[in-house]
Amino acid sequence: MKNALLFTLAFCITSICFAKKITGTVTDDAGLPLPGVNVHIKKSSKGTQTDFDGHYEIEAEKGDILVFSFVGLETEEIKVKNSNEINVSLSSANSQLDEVVVTGYGNRKVTSQTGSIAIRDSNAMSGRVSGIRVQGYNYPQENRESYQEIEENTFKMVNASPLSTFSIDVDKASYSNVRRMINNGQEVPKDAVKIEEFINYFDYDYPQPTGVDPFSINTEVAQSPWNKDTKLVKIGLQGKEVPLDDIPPSNLVFLIDVSGSMNSTNKLPLLKSAFKLLVNQLRDEDKISIVTYAGAAGLALEPTSDKNKILEALNNLNAGGSTAGGQGIKLAYKIAEENFIKKGNNRVILATDGDFNVGASSDQAMEDLIVEKRESGVFLTCLGFGTGNYQDSKMETLADKGNGNHAYIDTMQEAQRVLGTEFGSTLYTIAKDVKIQVEFNPAKVQAYRLIGYENRLLNAEDFNDDKKDAGELGSGHTVTALYEIIPVGVKSEWLKDIDDLKYSDKKVKGNAEDLLTVKFRYKKPDGDKSKLITKVVKDEDIQLKNASTDLKFSAALAMFGMQLRESEYAKNISKENIIELAQAGKGKDEQGYRAEFIRLVNSSI
Repeated sequence: MKNALLFTLAFCITSICFAKKITGTVTDDAGLPLPGVNVHIKKSSKGTQTDFDGHYEIEAEKGDILVFSFVGLETEEIKVKNSNEINVSLSSANSQLDEVVVTGYGNRKVTSQTGSIAIRDSNAMSGRVSGIRVQGYNYPQENRESYQEIEENTFKMVNASPLSTFSIDVDKASYSNVRRMINNGQEVPKDAVKIEEFINYFDYDYPQPTGVDPFSINTEVAQSPWNKDTKLVKIGLQGKEVPLDDIPPSNLVFLIDVSGSMNSTNKLPLLKSAFKLLVNQLRDEDKISIVTYAGAAGLALEPTSDKNKILEALNNLNAGGSTAGGQGIKLAYKIAEENFIKKGNNRVILATDGDFNVGASSDQAMEDLIVEKRESGVFLTCLGFGTGNYQDSKMETLADKGNGNHAYIDTMQEAQRVLGTEFGSTLYTIAKDVKIQVEFNPAKVQAYRLIGYENRLLNAEDFNDDKKDAGELGSGHTVTALYEIIPVGVKSEWLKDIDDLKYSDKKVKGNAEDLLTVKFRYKKPDGDKSKLITKVVKDEDIQLKNASTDLKFSAALAMFGMQLRESEYAKNISKENIIELAQAGKGKDEQGYRAEFIRLVNSSI
């Protein structure tokens, strides 16, 4: 017994008592601090990153080897000795320097090396812009926001194209992102406006489902507010509201971008505050892991249900370095799969500005990566932050292909909505691969156009193909789609002359009074086979003033979106028309979001 105690004491002295905090600063060979340098103990999973000023601290023992690595610079290995301070200078992986002259703000000498640019002039003062080392001038950040090009849906002739097929879209990022631009007095890029995301940002008064299916189906037909010769058809889904206590245990991996591009007040600080809201919603059976990525990816927090540990890990996050998003995604899915809960809620929550610049970074490369990872059964939520370099196209690609959803958080109010009030709908999927196919009756409809959903269109044959990916529906989510239709007998400038089809069967197989038939397919969250639901919509002659408040308000949102996009169909739309219709459709508006929209339209140019 005595020998065992002595052995334990000796072990303590050698392995614990000699552990100490090592601190220091990492600089480049020009003496400038390097944020985002990965510092880890060799042959160990223990590590950290330098902060914006190049500082780091890590617990290590005498004899440990500290490894310092940064993209484009030589890796250094230093043995821990007696000193508690280890300062390191990393040299360029390519020692040859190039010099060029930058003009526009005066002549300055630029020294370029792999992974960095140093700028010097006679009035030298240190600065840093988006991970680029600057000495001499703080250049204004270039707006590098990226949006996928949208080609607006046009009218389709029913005789030639009777079927319209698309995937649902529960993303809401476009509305909050455009709201941010308008509130900041910025010009709104056309392709930043996705009308379906404007419409689906808001909740509607649809009834909860009462049958075995996880959503109710709601339709309405009324006169169009912008064209007296056309009608609007509203198709709405209401997802079943699952109480938080009934949601299965959650295995959530926070995948957080801590690269240099996140180092501003509307990015990482807002992100950390937003995630704290989510942490406060967690139950004892839920577990959180945190993966961070900058120049490389690392595990910042092992899976835990301890809220204090989670909050402490969030508080310790600092931004700096390049953006290896691909590495981060791979590690996050690896952690999620290792802690997978069968029949549970397994999800990666990615928070970033989407500005990936190391490794897999193109939209196609990210799509290929996420398609591979979604087969694991882990769902994905993408939360966008920041301005100036927000990469909406990448975020949308990840969410669309990763069985996920996408939101843009511009304020703490929006964070409270996405991660607080709508916690269940954001993070718990009740139906996946939800598709809609509408067949129009040529005896009633000459032409139709789907308003929005341009990047969610599917081929007709995709509807019955269970291998074809589509959108996910969360607990309590509503999804709304609007069609503008041209009834038979109406003359319209939008009708294109098409010769009669010689071999087509013009006989209507259904009821001649049917306006259309809408079909839905969905799978259970863990299922592989879809279920079909069909609903027939009858023709109605309802004046706009007699339509529901929900149709009026969703139509006002569509009008505003068309106006911002300078749509060819918006030539008769004025700001006053939009506000008048939105006010008529304001309804209960318990949270005030509809009133906020009216103020937003009023403040837009």
